[in-house]
Amino acid sequence: MRPRSLHPLAWWIWALALATAALRTTNPLLLGLIVGVAWIVVAARRPQAPWARTFGSFVRFGCVIIVVRVLLQVLFGDRLPGHVLFTLPHVDLPSWAAGVTLGGPVTAESLVVAFNQGLQLATLIACVGAANSLASPYRLLRAIPSVLYELGVVVTVALSFAPQTVVAAAGIRDARRLRGRPHRGLRGLRGMAVPVLEGALERSLDLAASMDSRGYGRHGDVPAHQRRAGQMTTLLGAFAIVVGVFGVLDGGAPFVLGFPTLAAGAVLLVASLRAAKSGAIRSSYRPDVWRIPEWVTVAAGVCALVALVLAAHVGVPGLNPPYSPLEFPTLPLLPVVGVLGAAIPAFATPPLPVELA
Repeated sequence: MRPRSLHPLAWWIWALALATAALRTTNPLLLGLIVGVAWIVVAARRPQAPWARTFGSFVRFGCVIIVVRVLLQVLFGDRLPGHVLFTLPHVDLPSWAAGVTLGGPVTAESLVVAFNQGLQLATLIACVGAANSLASPYRLLRAIPSVLYELGVVVTVALSFAPQTVVAAAGIRDARRLRGRPHRGLRGLRGMAVPVLEGALERSLDLAASMDSRGYGRHGDVPAHQRRAGQMTTLLGAFAIVVGVFGVLDGGAPFVLGFPTLAAGAVLLVASLRAAKSGAIRSSYRPDVWRIPEWVTVAAGVCALVALVLAAHVGVPGLNPPYSPLEFPTLPLLPVVGVLGAAIPAFATPPLPVELA
């Protein structure tokens, strides 16, 4: 295949599908497999750009979340029955604090539940970090439809905040190290907080100035009633998609709230976008193409999600291992095949150009 960069929306759809699949299971083996697949794809298709070196930071942040979740369970969590590992001094709380404990017996079952829940959230963050490392935020903004340009700017700035913060923190840490100042631990963090915040403020001002100089916010002549109808249709479509996603993620929700509502919301959104496209004025220089590798990437992520959803509906054991009694988790075949299929983009997508590889 001819070297080129993959469409950024394809990477984001792939990563979000993997993240949604992670929400369907608390099996630590499956969650670890999802993180491993994301790591493989990032290692194979990550460009040599400053914003592309953030996946490790997201993974480390996920590890911190796991530790914090376990500590919160030890100190304040619900005291599940089971094998007591140790007992902390107990403090009786008032009646209005029902459901919260302070101290008491800590069981192996409660620690396993806390670890699995923390690992699930860490996997979700790792998938978002994979998308941040694979897709350029600037190309993502350029690929967003013109009618969603304003919303796209907000989303792109929010998504690029973490990579830019990691890059800025790395530069400041290197500068402090060269000057012989503390750059690790709490002392290093205290000395880096103000420069990182100052750099973020300067980038925000530069972005606002560049947007103003380029005539950001210009609209075409669209009748008021047509604009309001399009906004209402977009709002209904977005609401239907939110309800549909909830129905897909919740195994106990009625079927009509799942994929049918999700499909109806997508139809409403597409219709509103096509109706509002005539009033949007924005040109694009050398737009990113969408070809077979992009479809393969999207299909790989969606197949992983579909495999987890089907496994939950048909009752495949192992998606949510029981904690009482404790059992070593197993790897169900259908979800494993679906998750492993999400690694296809590491081999079936075009290699990066020389200047980006």
